[in-house]
Amino acid sequence: MIEIEHLTMRYKKQEANAVDDVSFTVAAGEFFALLGPNGAGKTTTISILTTSLLPTSGSARVAGHDVVGEASKVRQHIGVIFQKPSLDLNLTAEENVRMHAVLYGLYRFRPTFSTMPDAYQRRIHELAELLGIEKDIFKPLKTFSGGMQRKLEIVRSLMHHPKVLFLDEPTAGLDPASRRTLWEHLNVVRQESETTLFLTTHYIEEAEQADHIAIFNQGRIVSLGTPGVLKAELVREFLILDAAAADQASLRGELSGLGLTFDPGFPVKITLNGHSVQQIVKEIDTPLTTVRTESPSLEEAYLEIVNGPQ
Repeated sequence: MIEIEHLTMRYKKQEANAVDDVSFTVAAGEFFALLGPNGAGKTTTISILTTSLLPTSGSARVAGHDVVGEASKVRQHIGVIFQKPSLDLNLTAEENVRMHAVLYGLYRFRPTFSTMPDAYQRRIHELAELLGIEKDIFKPLKTFSGGMQRKLEIVRSLMHHPKVLFLDEPTAGLDPASRRTLWEHLNVVRQESETTLFLTTHYIEEAEQADHIAIFNQGRIVSLGTPGVLKAELVREFLILDAAAADQASLRGELSGLGLTFDPGFPVKITLNGHSVQQIVKEIDTPLTTVRTESPSLEEAYLEIVNGPQ
């Protein structure tokens, strides 16, 4: 559904590329996440894929169409939830959707909901019910909370049955409860419509729901794979050992003799790097007061990638 090859973007007067020789693919119906800190190049990438920005070099295709040479065809197959809401507060929720549908060329303009075609009316009710805002769809947008506005943007973006829904930091500014509710509805949308979801986020808990994650940093993909693969690649396992104060020097000497890598201080933190916990403990004669393993979370591994070792 999405094919990117050697995509590069450099803004004028900038010394470094905002997107630097990036390549990846996204399968139809997949949930794909770009995870990275602010300024990593996520929004630039999504702007290119949604045809609002021309790349410096490389290529990208969405739904089989080139984002540069066939931009209008790309737009016909995508929906976009922008980082900042793009709704008109002076209209009702339904009027916002109707204006979008008319501008998108789906229907001719009609002055009221009741005069719009039956297909439009059915689609509005169907999507509003799916997103849990059917009772509010005819209310002024000014009465909507931030979470409800995000749901309305999803209704609007799904009116034309897009093959890909791009979500650029969709939960930015929402409280935790609203974020959770929004994702519950997005998962329903994906299941009901088989829409491909393409997310940019700096929330690791959102990215961990994806089928595949690309970790972005300084314009490059530094890691790419399923959440399980990334955990296996990025999350290192440690062995924590300690001994009585009188035996600590002996313990450190034995560990050095075994050629193990460990941090200074006590308890001793040993990087396993494929070593067996049982084998290490078996080789140590010093009486131990502490033996345990420690496995950092994917979030800790991610933070180490983007911020460097702490």
